[in-house]
Amino acid sequence: MDTLSYKTVSANRQTVEKRWYLIDAETEIVGRLASKVAGMLRGKHKPSFTPHVDCGDHVIVINADKVRFTGSKLTDKNYFFYSGYPGGKRFESARDLLKRRPSYVVEKAIKGMLPKNRLGREMFRSLHVYAGSEHPHSAQQPETITLK
Repeated sequence: MDTLSYKTVSANRQTVEKRWYLIDAETEIVGRLASKVAGMLRGKHKPSFTPHVDCGDHVIVINADKVRFTGSKLTDKNYFFYSGYPGGKRFESARDLLKRRPSYVVEKAIKGMLPKNRLGREMFRSLHVYAGSEHPHSAQQPETITLK
């Protein structure tokens, strides 16, 4: 048996090929969308996935204002913001936040599924979320992905 043919190939910054993908979030459920996108940002869909290297792709999410919540999460789920001052903790329901800043809802869901370290922050920079159907990344010629 030739043991040289069984060597594990580990990706590094020079060998990783980053591609661009476009995902339409219209009528998608927030959590299911976020788990798929987080896996693509990490690079878990590639055969050369290496946990300690940013081998994920760039992901563009459009129509973030048309995502769905299941059950009663739209009214019951609260996002909180803290100003840093005593008594400065503010709460906002998912319905209100989706009207005010729809891209933040999707970004926060995806960021929560990435590693909490320098590598996760680097992966998060490859995410581009837009509330409408227009995006400025047409020069990268993103490949359209359907999740369903």
